[in-house]
Amino acid sequence: MHASSAGREPPAPARGSKRPAGAHRLHLRIPLRLRRNRGRLLRWLVGAFLGLIAVLCTAAVVAYQLTGIPEPHPETVTQSTVFIDDQGSYLGRRGPVDRQEVSLSQVPRYVQDAVIAAENRSFRTDDGVSPRAIARAVLASLTGGERQGGSTITQQYVKNALLSPEQSLSRKAREALIAIKLDRTRSKDEILAGYLNTVYFGRGSAGIQAAARNYFGVDTRNLTVSQGAALASIVNIPSYYEKAGSDPKVTAKLKDRWEWVLDAMAASGSITAKQRAEAAFPAFRFYPPGTTEGQRQYMIDAAAKEAADRLGITEDQLARGGYTVHTTFDLALQDATTELVKDLKGRKGTRLHTAVVAIEPGDGAVRLQYGGSDYARQPFNDAMRGAVEAGTALEPFGKVLFGAPLADLPKTAAPTPLKLTSAYATVAASGVYAAPYTVTKITRDGRQVYSARPETQRALDEGAAFMVNAQMYKSAEQSKRAGAYEAYDDARMYKKEVPPTAPTARTAAQAFFTAGAGGGTTRRTVWSTALDSRLALTVALFADRPGEKKNTTVPAQLPNDPAPVDTAEETVAEIWRLATTGAG
Repeated sequence: MHASSAGREPPAPARGSKRPAGAHRLHLRIPLRLRRNRGRLLRWLVGAFLGLIAVLCTAAVVAYQLTGIPEPHPETVTQSTVFIDDQGSYLGRRGPVDRQEVSLSQVPRYVQDAVIAAENRSFRTDDGVSPRAIARAVLASLTGGERQGGSTITQQYVKNALLSPEQSLSRKAREALIAIKLDRTRSKDEILAGYLNTVYFGRGSAGIQAAARNYFGVDTRNLTVSQGAALASIVNIPSYYEKAGSDPKVTAKLKDRWEWVLDAMAASGSITAKQRAEAAFPAFRFYPPGTTEGQRQYMIDAAAKEAADRLGITEDQLARGGYTVHTTFDLALQDATTELVKDLKGRKGTRLHTAVVAIEPGDGAVRLQYGGSDYARQPFNDAMRGAVEAGTALEPFGKVLFGAPLADLPKTAAPTPLKLTSAYATVAASGVYAAPYTVTKITRDGRQVYSARPETQRALDEGAAFMVNAQMYKSAEQSKRAGAYEAYDDARMYKKEVPPTAPTARTAAQAFFTAGAGGGTTRRTVWSTALDSRLALTVALFADRPGEKKNTTVPAQLPNDPAPVDTAEETVAEIWRLATTGAG
């Protein structure tokens, strides 16, 4: 090599000539490195993903272990006390929440299956959660979309009874964890029972028992297949469907869903093809309630006080205790009486009061008590507590000596209608006084905790009772001979036709008597009583007007057209017919 060539760079290879061997190896090394790095990156990503999964699983396990099953909210375990009449018809309730707990054994299997068909068909086999529903809820929360439902029955129970209704990812996650734990630690029957006793059905009804009463007037155990399917259908949108039966559009929409639930039940074998074919859309109790509902509060007041006294608890404790109070009242007769007297009115500037009491002689059961026209305006019960001017109401007793507890009655200028009717019931029972009562028995959780026993004692000599009865009968016969059929006269005043053979108190009752305070155009009070061995019935009419001092009243004259005696006697005659023929 020449010295002049020392230090020079080698000439660039000519176009088309081969690269040096070292450059070729470098060119091959770069893709190989990329392939090797990509493999390492992929393995790292897989490892990181698996690690994340492991962390999440560990976190889920830890969260599951640390998550306890909370106690139900107080309002979901608070129960109301229900009042029913002598035939088991629903009168009403007392308590902050319309809810009564029932065991699952009291819920027919087809009702359980109807709810499962409507709300969660995989309930018997799932793990307490629906991954698909959870994913929808998470997506909706992240994207701000519409709130998503579709939770399992277990999740709904957790949400309704154990957690707040808040819509958030953290609450939804906790709901799922509790649902899983609940599913693993409790039986499906326990979960279903909890759900059925807390889920909202509309019409103020929390739980299946309150719903059965409010929609159909029956206990849960008496629900039919059709009624059970209807209640199951309502759970979806209870605030909308609660008007079923009174709103045609709502009723039609509910019927479509009802058909869908029944079809699902038939497909799963919960009901037979015959049961499906025979199912008829049920009739609902009217909603909102009619005008006679308010009148029932007088009955509930009386029964609630008596029930609390019998159990030795306060009325507030009774209201929250989940009792069923079986009363002596005849609801059909009560409603018929309410309709019968609702149009009676007093003079201008006065208010006419009507009080009605019916007692079973020798027993004391109060079958009927009409305490006033408007409980909301006047919660005071005229029939049970109202002091009404007696006048000549005790005239048939003459100089008869009363024994306890009626001894003070002749000295009382203004007895209650209940007290007066008790005296006449004593006459009908041949002198045996029976303390009036309104509660026959009280049950709780299917167990009887109180049962009434008539409290009787002799208050009149048997001969004296016979004489009083004869005096009443004589008074009625004298009126008949004089042709004084006031019931017919009054019917003409009301422009109603009464057949000549129509039964009146004078012809149907063994004894009948009308009296009062004041006379003619100054009459202030009218009492009319009918009785026989089955029933003692009294109607009292009286009026008042505002007093000079605020919130006071003073007696006022009864209206003269129609005549108050006629009104009282026609009312007694019609109520007597309803009560003794079962027409109520």
